[in-house]
Amino acid sequence: MSDPAAVLESEPVRAEAKQRSLWAGGWRHQGGASLPEVFRSVRVPQGSAWWRKALAFAGPGFLVSVGYMDPGNWATDLAGGARYGYTLLSVILISNLMAILLQHLCVKLGVVTGRDLAQACRDNYSKPVAMGLWLLCEAAIAACDLAEVIGSAIGLQLLFGIPLVWGCVITVVDVMVVMALQNKGFRYVEALVITLILTIGGCFLTEMIFAKPALGGIARGFVPSMELLSNKEMLFVAIGILGATVMPHNLYLTARSCRRGISSGPKREKRKRSGTRPWTRPAP
Repeated sequence: MSDPAAVLESEPVRAEAKQRSLWAGGWRHQGGASLPEVFRSVRVPQGSAWWRKALAFAGPGFLVSVGYMDPGNWATDLAGGARYGYTLLSVILISNLMAILLQHLCVKLGVVTGRDLAQACRDNYSKPVAMGLWLLCEAAIAACDLAEVIGSAIGLQLLFGIPLVWGCVITVVDVMVVMALQNKGFRYVEALVITLILTIGGCFLTEMIFAKPALGGIARGFVPSMELLSNKEMLFVAIGILGATVMPHNLYLTARSCRRGISSGPKREKRKRSGTRPWTRPAP
C-alpha cells in the first residue's frame, strides 16, 4: 500500500512541477537550483507569529548588506564628508533608493522563477553576450576581492601591527572558513555575518555619539544641491559614491541568496527520502 503522507505530498509537488514547467517555457536551459547543497535547507515555520517568519527571510538581507560595508563605500563616504561636509548626503540617499529598487526586482526574479540573475542572463541573452557578461562579472569579482583583502590587511596592521602579507593570509583563511561553514548550512554563515554587522553597527553608533553631528546640517544635506553639477571634483566623488552603492555583484547575490534555504514544507532530508526533487516544495 502507498504511504498516505507521500500521496498527500505528491499532489502539491505535481502542481508546482506543472507551474514551473509553464515558467520554464521561456528558458533555454532546464537547469537545477543554485547552490543545491543548501537550497531550501531552512524551513519557514507555519502557523507561527509573523516575526518568526520574518526572521527566516532576514538572513539574505544581512548577507547582502555586507556588500554596503566594504572599504569602497567607506572611502568614498569619508572623502565626501571630509571635503564637502553633509552636502553629498542626498547622493547617498538617492543611491540607496536605486539599490533598494534593483534589489527588490532581483528578489522577485528569484522567488517567482526559482532562478538567480546569472541563470536568467544565460537563458535570455545570446551566447556571446552571456560570455561577455560572465567575463565582466569575473573581473568585477576579482577587483572587489582585491579591495576587500587589502582593506582587511590594512585594518589588521593598523589595529594589531600585523604585516600586510600576513594580514592578507589571515583574510584568505578567514574567507575559506566562511565558505566551509556554508556547507554546514546558511544559518551558520548568517549567524557569523549578523554578529559582525552588529559589531560594526555598535562601533558606528559610538562614533556618532562622540562626534555629535549637527542635526540641522544633516537635514539640509538630504536636499540635492545644484553645486553638484557645477563642481567637477564634487561630481567625481558623487559618482564614486553611486558606483560603490549600486553594485552588480550584490544584485547577483540577492537573486541567489533569496532562494538559498526557504522552504515552507518538510525539511529537505525528508523530501529526499520520499523521492521528490530538492527544488520542489509542497504547497502551504
